[in-house]
Amino acid sequence: MQWRHAKRTGGLLLIPLMVLPLWGFIGRGSASSSASGSVAETARMHEARASHTSTLLPNGKVLIAGGFGGSGTESHPYPTTELYDPQSQSFELAGNMTIGRSGHTAILLKSGKVLIVGGWTGRYEARRAAELYDPATNSFTPTGNMVIERAGNTATLLADGRVLLAGGVDRNENALASAELYDPATGSFSLTGAMADPRGAHTATALKNGRVLIAGGGSGRYPSQTVYRSAELFDPATGKFTAAGQMNIARHKHAAVLLASGKVLIVGGSDNRDWHGEYSSAELYDPATGTFSATGSMSTSRFKLPQAVVLLKNGKVLISGGGSFAEVYDEATGNFTKVEGSLGAARLFASTTLLSNGKALITGGYSVSGNGLPSTAAAWIYQP
Repeated sequence: MQWRHAKRTGGLLLIPLMVLPLWGFIGRGSASSSASGSVAETARMHEARASHTSTLLPNGKVLIAGGFGGSGTESHPYPTTELYDPQSQSFELAGNMTIGRSGHTAILLKSGKVLIVGGWTGRYEARRAAELYDPATNSFTPTGNMVIERAGNTATLLADGRVLLAGGVDRNENALASAELYDPATGSFSLTGAMADPRGAHTATALKNGRVLIAGGGSGRYPSQTVYRSAELFDPATGKFTAAGQMNIARHKHAAVLLASGKVLIVGGSDNRDWHGEYSSAELYDPATGTFSATGSMSTSRFKLPQAVVLLKNGKVLISGGGSFAEVYDEATGNFTKVEGSLGAARLFASTTLLSNGKALITGGYSVSGNGLPSTAAAWIYQP
């Protein structure tokens, strides 16, 4: 089940009267087709990457960290990082992490530093080690170790500045029910309450009320893995998880994002058949009622897109992973609309970051080709 295993007219006076309305029609058609925005390729990264992270820094640049090069190289994650500068529209090499990582998490702390934690550092090597990136010095330094090694876990910034690390898998790909908290004040990790179900490839979304919604995921290995419909809520005040109802369908390797309304949009993923069970469906979680309800479906089925879905400044949602094109969700209509432009191929485990100027940066991901499952160094800019 784990992400790192990539399987696979008339008179003269009449002419203007007829042409002008036609021009008006054409203009409206063009505006309608581009109303969802467009995607265009920008400068390439220095490394081809998938299962990397991308984090918007306070200075407006984006930190791209780790990942791997594709099929056969997942056992050699990169320690390399680079910075995307929206002003120059280019990537520049940055300092190296203390170890190579893929399937890790990166969270911007209130201090402006970035916490990098967990992930795979080699084949069957999930790590406890964590480190901090300081934009002021462009360097990484070790911080405390997690209590339990984990990869493919979630990391969520809480209102008080701590970070919740939940689930994931260990080096033997056993799903974990445990969770822990990172305290930036002490640089240490401590266990907190455990989830009811062990989960990998799930989602964690911080709600406006301060709680965290954990949804879906699964345990076990393909093809006998178990994928969950269940959801749980973590309460920072008590350190405990409680049941939060059931999604409409069981999902893992999906994505979730908090909407402006306070609801959570959950998109895509797959059932326990992975490549043969991808979803185009989506649903909404309403914290006010504690229930899930169906919403419109995407234009294509997608999975392996946990970091490729972002809330835009206009309140719409950009979905740019798991498919060869991007699309936008409008909560007001419940509809998904294709974005102009192509990503060339379905980009799995790509990463998308909302920029300070309202545009979005899409980077990397791996794709299916005749030569295996290569990652790409390509990057794209989404223009609303």
